[in-house]
Amino acid sequence: MAAAPMEVDSGNGVLLRKQSLYKSLDESFEIQKEMYKGQQYSQIYFARLHLMRTLLYSLLPTWKPHLPACTVLGLEEGKECIIVGTLYKDMKLKPSILDEYSKERSAAPLVKPHNFMHSDDFLVLEDESGRVKLRGTLLVPSIYVTGIVVALHGKETGAGDFFVEDVLEAGLPHQIAPNLGSGDDKYVVFVSGLSVGSTISNPLHSQLFVDHITGHLGDDKEQGIAAKIVQVVIAGNSVEYPRGLLNGQNLGSKDQSRLAEPIKELDIFLTQIAASIPLDIMPGTSDPANFSLPQQPLHRCLFPGSSAFNTFRSCTNPHSFELDNMRFLGTSGQNIDDLEKYSDAKDRLEFVERTLRWRHIAPTAPNTLGCYPFTDRDPFFIETCPHVYFVGNQDKYQTSLIKGLEGQVVRLICIPRFAETGVAVVLNLRNLECHALSFGTQFGA
Repeated sequence: MAAAPMEVDSGNGVLLRKQSLYKSLDESFEIQKEMYKGQQYSQIYFARLHLMRTLLYSLLPTWKPHLPACTVLGLEEGKECIIVGTLYKDMKLKPSILDEYSKERSAAPLVKPHNFMHSDDFLVLEDESGRVKLRGTLLVPSIYVTGIVVALHGKETGAGDFFVEDVLEAGLPHQIAPNLGSGDDKYVVFVSGLSVGSTISNPLHSQLFVDHITGHLGDDKEQGIAAKIVQVVIAGNSVEYPRGLLNGQNLGSKDQSRLAEPIKELDIFLTQIAASIPLDIMPGTSDPANFSLPQQPLHRCLFPGSSAFNTFRSCTNPHSFELDNMRFLGTSGQNIDDLEKYSDAKDRLEFVERTLRWRHIAPTAPNTLGCYPFTDRDPFFIETCPHVYFVGNQDKYQTSLIKGLEGQVVRLICIPRFAETGVAVVLNLRNLECHALSFGTQFGA
């Protein structure tokens, strides 16, 4: 079913919704014929190292052309060189499966801290030949996490450690030149953490959001702006089930009905949007999808109403697409939430920017973040620089515009949880300007 053009009964007659050329880039995140066959996660680390080392070696002639590159096994005491490898952070407080077991056996449960960092944490660099402990003040353990591939300039000490004198990260990848400043205003609306079915979800806020973006609220000017919304992206955690309901083995008919309610309510919500605006929905941690990244699209049978429209798209998490040749990349927030547990930054935006400069969406996968055991590739490697990089289910709305050394321009967006804040985010495709749209009593911007 095709979505009808948005018609608004205004003094100026019928308003037709603007349209954009959409192209999905989710293919690398889709799991097709792969199967779990007892694979080891070492293979995804090997694929990542091979890919990133080739990239970093290509940057060495302009970084340190006078220094030789060598392996960990080839280090010689006192000889300056460059080594490329994967960082591993040895963490004193990092939880282990043995802790989980002892917690089950113990009468007093262990309290999980918000962050697992400790002053005794240290970094190790490893490649296929071996591993070496890193020394020096340049490489701060609190900033880095296990899984990042870097090039290090330094020398081996008498104690067998590697003293780091300089660090080279991959940096922002190449970007297709943005077509900014030309054409008409076109808007993309981002929302996450709808948490339909939870006690904090306010149906009034959700309905106000739908009515506003579909052009059923406001005066002629506001309806004119609504007609310029060309895409809605829902970035995870759309439903939330009552606690304890999923733990039961044999659910009664009443509980089964309660289990279906949030999805039914969400489908009604999505149908109202899909009737007039193209819609992408991504899975999140609380949604009925696979746990491991990349999460596969929510099954269309869950949405009998909204999936009848050709404007409805169920997408992967992470999710990548193009709108009018502007590239978007985003997640439902698991990658940034995990980084906050094992490293430190001034705010969530800094974590987001780091993943882009490391050229990896989820560096902590598979170490502390669940992911599929890919054998010959690492789908989280960022090959092309997006123009918009968004992360869902954050505490508050934040945004910044960053620029790369080759003229790359990227709009970073932290999308707040809508059920808690009543805040959605609006982006102008023409100039990458961004603002919050608040429907609740709390303001996220």
